[in-house]
Amino acid sequence: MTAPSSPAIDAGPLPTFTGGIRLRLRAPSRMRNLELLLLLIACGINAGAILLVQLGALGHLDWNLAGLGIGLSVLALAMHIALRIVATDADPFILPIATLLNGLGIAMIYRLDLAKDHEGWGMAAVRQIAWTSIAMVLAILVIVLLRNHRVLYRFRLTFALAGIVLLVIPVFFRPVNGANIWVQLGPFSFQPGEIGKIALAIFFAGFLVTARDSLSMIGRKVLFMTFPRARDLGPLLVVFAASMGVLVFQKDLGTALLYFGLFLVMLYVATGRASWIMLGLGLFLGGAFAASRLLTYVGGRVDAWLEPFTKANYEGNGGSYQLVQGLFGLSSGGVSGTGLGLGRPDITPLAESDYIIASLGEELGLIGIFAILALYLLFVSRGFRIGFAGQDDFGRLLAVGLAFVVGLQVFIVIGGVTRVIPLTGLTTPFLAAGGSSLVANWIIVALLLRLSDTVRHQPRTVIE
Repeated sequence: MTAPSSPAIDAGPLPTFTGGIRLRLRAPSRMRNLELLLLLIACGINAGAILLVQLGALGHLDWNLAGLGIGLSVLALAMHIALRIVATDADPFILPIATLLNGLGIAMIYRLDLAKDHEGWGMAAVRQIAWTSIAMVLAILVIVLLRNHRVLYRFRLTFALAGIVLLVIPVFFRPVNGANIWVQLGPFSFQPGEIGKIALAIFFAGFLVTARDSLSMIGRKVLFMTFPRARDLGPLLVVFAASMGVLVFQKDLGTALLYFGLFLVMLYVATGRASWIMLGLGLFLGGAFAASRLLTYVGGRVDAWLEPFTKANYEGNGGSYQLVQGLFGLSSGGVSGTGLGLGRPDITPLAESDYIIASLGEELGLIGIFAILALYLLFVSRGFRIGFAGQDDFGRLLAVGLAFVVGLQVFIVIGGVTRVIPLTGLTTPFLAAGGSSLVANWIIVALLLRLSDTVRHQPRTVIE
């Protein structure tokens, strides 16, 4: 009996092994053709979103922004061509998903610009398009220049140092909105932590590959779980201390949760021990509780989360005004939304960055938010699939870590906007305004595409 298999190409006589196992290769052209079709659909949806914004907000079409939008579509097609040349077996879904999410973000930022200035193009939208162009060019360079992801393993210590430096640099600059996470150089600002998360993911993957045996095989069994030895807790305690340091010195709860969660999940994937998750969650929850009692910044966020509608929190400096306005915007959108260009998302502070999900929810409704969440879910699931299909441990851990960091960031941001968890200052991947976030997330796209190509270049077995 033959198990169903994916389309294959005839590569000549195939080696046959004991038990009737044959090696078959998937046809890369079909995957690239599927990617091209999905990419054209994504570009069409993005163009339609901008046109709907103009009709809703202006009442007529303005073609001034069309040239810039066409330029982004050309860059997306250029990345597709690069994949056809140097990564023929790369995943066909990741690039169209990232392109669609990025385009929807530009359309909403443009809509918010029009709410402030009905005559201009919208400077925030132009900046977002410029940063998207830079990010996509860098992603193409990563795909073309990085032919084997295992090269990254050799420089894991270099990436560790780079991640620490990127994490510490903002401490020496002036806080922005109460948090030391930005580097301001003249008119330009950058968030080094966005790039730092990639560097640390590479280091975590390399470190866990070398330390996996001692972390997974040795320990003391308590009831139904095996807990690690005290001497093996060192890496977890170091990352926990670094996360708490971010929380204390940079006043950034979101980044602290992101880094610690990333390490914790990669540690679980490397060892298979649920006890690491229990220990890690206990440490972080205990640290967060202590911080909420000892640090005014964290305590204020927790109070605004628990009681956002009280007068003291609503009117207080850094209180719940933004949170409440976002909730009102989401509620006014209802199931189907007010329509692109027809709502009032500009009332919410920082609607183009921290609260772009609330802006999209108001004008696209619950249906639109579910569609966006489905895109994120598909993106993360493809990343996990790449990781679990990999043959080398470093590639597996890196793919899972990169996909998880996107999923966790989405949860932290949307959880804060919808009042599931306390509000943090992270940005929604691909959607929110911010150059550093776009650069980091498009590099993640490039790395996942390279990893997926490596995985599929390995012969697949089909049992007959």
